[in-house]
This record gives sequence, structure tokens and C-alpha cells, in this order.
Amino acid sequence: MTVSESVRTASTTTASTTSAGAGRPAEGSALRPHAEHAFADELTALAAADDYPRPARWRLSPWGVATYLLGGVLPDGTVITPKYVGPRRLVEVAVSTLATDRALLLLGVPGTAKTWVSEHLAAAVSGDSTLLVQGTAGTPEEAVRYGWDYARLLAHGPSRDALVPSPVMRAMADGMTARVEELTRIPADVQDALITILSEKTLPVPELGQEVQAVRGFNLIATANDRDRGVNELSSALRRRFNTVVLPLPATPEAEVDIVSRRVEQIGRSLDLPPTPDGMAEIRRVVTVFRELREGVTTDGRTKLKSPSGTLSTAEAISVVTGGLALASHFGDGVLRPGDVAAGVLGAVVRDPASDRVVWQEYLEAVIRERDGWKDFYRACREVSA
Repeated sequence: MTVSESVRTASTTTASTTSAGAGRPAEGSALRPHAEHAFADELTALAAADDYPRPARWRLSPWGVATYLLGGVLPDGTVITPKYVGPRRLVEVAVSTLATDRALLLLGVPGTAKTWVSEHLAAAVSGDSTLLVQGTAGTPEEAVRYGWDYARLLAHGPSRDALVPSPVMRAMADGMTARVEELTRIPADVQDALITILSEKTLPVPELGQEVQAVRGFNLIATANDRDRGVNELSSALRRRFNTVVLPLPATPEAEVDIVSRRVEQIGRSLDLPPTPDGMAEIRRVVTVFRELREGVTTDGRTKLKSPSGTLSTAEAISVVTGGLALASHFGDGVLRPGDVAAGVLGAVVRDPASDRVVWQEYLEAVIRERDGWKDFYRACREVSA
């Protein structure tokens, strides 16, 4: 048995065990279900309605994958909810890339839904978004290539049974989509372990004198940003192996409000939080504050602003509103009010206690205080800022 066959056997065994229920939480108990479970009904309906050509081992056609991400209505009336709100062409380029032999790099500032898009692409293409390498400063080369079961290694020496395949190796053997999150946080020498995999579509195992060759259907999605601290630049050799798609921040306030409200609703349901009536007003306020401070100018373009050190991303806005929803549900009257989101806004804006607090105080007094209809929001922010 070759290494590839051994890895495929191990992957099949793992999949069978998972589908049988071992090791998986009871239905509905997962705090954050994987995309292929959370949207299983939509994926099933799309697969039934999708009569376009499908690349090898894809669960859906490229058209079906794009529809899953962007939303639509199927001929039988099934509504496919949008998973990504943004330019359609970017999604089409990303999906088309995965249908070729080039890997996909989703690049953007923090909070532009890179991880979210990566997960849903893998779920729609392969039906499994869990072949994941999470990039950190301590990610070892074994996480990208393979490791060893040291008890077996010491007892019997290098062997197929002692080899522990990485998610990337398993994806290669099974023709699946692997994911590498936060690629630029991985040390440069570990990043470069991907070069042979992406260029030659093979993973040598010199200890056994063998290799794992990628079968059709294999590809890799990586996410990265070059703004946060602790970022390791990609080598030019590695960057050439990717087709890069830059995910932008939401283009308009309306688009960002739509994204935040959709995600807050989804997260609220998973946490069994009751829906709050009239919450859109506070969502719009949070989005407005974040966009103005992020862009350094008020919405009407009349007042220039200093920007704080944080990113004030859409993801942070979702977190602030979700926290406010929990406050309103557990300690309020169930209605989302300025006092429920004010502390979260302050925490997101003031990351550096010295410089960011000055930026926040100037914005609070010069902009929020003078804005019509924002007096209650101003008072709530002043209270938590004192």
C-alpha cells in the first residue's frame, strides 16, 4: 500500500466514523456548526437543481458554488441566502480559480470575510470545510506536510502506520479543498513548504522513499492580510503559486448594515437570543461610527477625522452588536438601545489607551454630540467613556 492509499484509507475511516456520529456533538448543539452542516438544506437543494458541468469531485458546478455564496432563488422556490455581500465578479474569479490548478489566496484587511468566504467555498466545492491549517507564529512544518506517531516511530521506525497526514496531505489524497488560514502569520520557512505542493502537486515523504500525488479535485484556499502586526511577508516564489483575490471592505453603508444585520441574526439564533425589535437603528449607528473613523471623514464629507489604531472592521461591528443584543436580552427589556452597544464601541475604538482615547473624545464631542437624533447615543457613550 502506498502512502497515498494509506492516507485515503485513513480519511475514509475518519469520514465514516464522523458520519456515524462518533465524536460529533448532538444535532443542534454545536455552538458554531460548520458551513456544510449549517446550510446543508441549501447545499442539497442546489445539488439537485444544478445541471451545469462539474469539475472532478466537485459537489456543485462553478455556477452552483457562486449561487450558494451570493444567494438566489432556485426553480423550485428554494431561497439560497447570501453568504457574501460584495462584487459578484470577485466571487466568480475565486470559484473559477479553484476549477483550475492554481491555488486561491484571499487577501484583505482584517474583517473582510476572508475566513467566512474560504469556509463556504470549501463547503460548496468539497462538502467539507474542516481540512484546515490554522496559521500562527508557532505553526510547525508538520501541520502543512505530515507528522509522526512517535510511539509507533520509536517502536517500529518510519512506516505508513506511523505517519500522521496533515489536512493538506489528506486533501491531496482525496481530491478535496484544503484551507490555510492566516498564511502570513506562519513563519516564512513553513510557508515555503507549500511551494512543492502547489507547483508539482506532490508531497514527497523521503523517510519512506515515497510521495503523495494530488488527485483531480485537489486545491487550496489561503487567507492572508498584510496590515496586522506579526505578519510574515510571502516569498515571491510562493505568491506566484496563487491567484490572488482581494476582498474589499463593504462599498456602501447600506451594504455593511445588511452584512452586520444578517450575521447578527444568524449568531443570535445559534445562541438562542431572542430577536430584538427596532435594532436596525443601533446597527446603523455602529456601522456609521466605524466607517467614519475608519475612513477619516464624516459621511457628509464635511469634517476630517483622526483614525484610531484599530481596524474597525465589519467583523468587529458584528461583535459589538451581538454583545449589545445579549445585554438587551439578559439585562434589559429586549430592545436594543444605545446603552447596549456603547461599551462595545468604546472597546473597539480605544485599543491604545493614550492615542485612541484622544481620537475617540474628539469624535464624540465634535461629531456625535452635534448630530441630530443621536443625543441618546451620545449620552450612553459619554457614560462609558467617563
